[in-house]
Amino acid sequence: MLGRKEQIIVRAAELFDTHGYHAASMEELAAAVGVAKPTLYHYFKSKNDILYAIHEEFIDLLISAHEARVAARPDISVDDRLLAIMHDILNLMGTHRGHVRVFFECHRSLRADQQLSIRAKRDAYTKMVVGVLEQGKADGEFFRAPDIAALALFGMCNWAYQWYDASGARSPADFADEFWQILLCGISSPPGRRRSPCTGVPSTADLAQPCCPHPASCVGRARGSRPVGREGETPVAGTTLQ
Repeated sequence: MLGRKEQIIVRAAELFDTHGYHAASMEELAAAVGVAKPTLYHYFKSKNDILYAIHEEFIDLLISAHEARVAARPDISVDDRLLAIMHDILNLMGTHRGHVRVFFECHRSLRADQQLSIRAKRDAYTKMVVGVLEQGKADGEFFRAPDIAALALFGMCNWAYQWYDASGARSPADFADEFWQILLCGISSPPGRRRSPCTGVPSTADLAQPCCPHPASCVGRARGSRPVGREGETPVAGTTLQ
């Protein structure tokens, strides 16, 4: 059971998502929560403070999910750690849909001091993700530039809310799995299956060079055997979550 303050944050996120932050009024929010307007001001001094609370909750969910996982599973592999991060971000579309749109579209409506606070947390989370990629490169698991790889990860995950259809056949977790495989392995077929555009037969380079350094983790992983992706757990996202 949500407390009153959390109810206000959740309903406000939903209202700002559907009506827009500037169009939504405190009267409408009070009606959505089922309280008198003065009750809103007991918990929040202004609509702007509610907006800030939504932003803060969103990024705190992502940070806390990552930190808790690192503390509980310090031995988790870097590729599975990336999978969990992508699940964290994309699962928010199902658990905190309103928060997602508000975070990515309404940050300029925050006061300057609030923007600085959220930017600091956003950058801290980005640094965590880049750190996972840097560790993977140091271990010889990855070879691409970690900062660019992080941009690719956030680029895939952050904007999925723009096109994701909750009534569709694929869940946020399904997209997290698919995006993770693309991030690690690209979109090329396994060695021996890619065909030259000129000859129509597998190229010598394809046969000699594996297209994916993580065939067991990526191509070979069966669906439903996610070791660390926790669907339904609330997490979010920077230069990256902007």
